[in-house]
Amino acid sequence: MKTDVMTFKVEAELKENFKTIAARNDRPAAQVIRELMREYISKNREPNELTLETMRKSERGEDLHTAKDINDLYKQLGI
Repeated sequence: MKTDVMTFKVEAELKENFKTIAARNDRPAAQVIRELMREYISKNREPNELTLETMRKSERGEDLHTAKDINDLYKQLGI
């Protein structure tokens, strides 16, 4: 995997606190930052076309499913 370098400014106190906590957890700060970046991307990535279409259907009130209670929902989901 090709790597690259990012340089950015951060408050000194934030940096030191971050490095201290990462070290306390026996993890390099750079590793934690990479994990945070991956998590951010995963949570904020644009939905794929199927998800977008499902969202549009929901907004139009199409293909909606209801359950009378949690047990009914579990039954419908096969849980």
